[in-house]
Amino acid sequence: MALACLAGYAWLAILLSNSGHSGHDMDVCLIRKVTDTPCPSCGSSRAVLAIIHGDFLAALKFNPFGYLISGILLISPVWILFDMIFAKNSFLIFYKQVENHIRNKWIAIPMIVLVIANWIWNILKDV
Repeated sequence: MALACLAGYAWLAILLSNSGHSGHDMDVCLIRKVTDTPCPSCGSSRAVLAIIHGDFLAALKFNPFGYLISGILLISPVWILFDMIFAKNSFLIFYKQVENHIRNKWIAIPMIVLVIANWIWNILKDV
């Protein structure tokens, strides 16, 4: 997770260094390149950038998943660092508990429906 957050911060740094572009020129979505159809996560980078700039409504329009990603990028590194400093494994325990809960069909199915709804939203707003 720490490596994923590091990669996320590196990607944000690249996008922020392209000031004025807001991520539009850096389209790296393979699904979109191949099918010309946005994937469920298309717009997430722009959403996180919008959150960084305080434009919360634009972030919601770009992709609601941006809020989840922003939360993970903010909380995970601090939590992991806390565990490293105090020789704990609370983040790992929490991660495994979440992973186990997601395997429950009563949680997994609504989450899949949300991803599909977000995908439909991405396709319809892109038209």
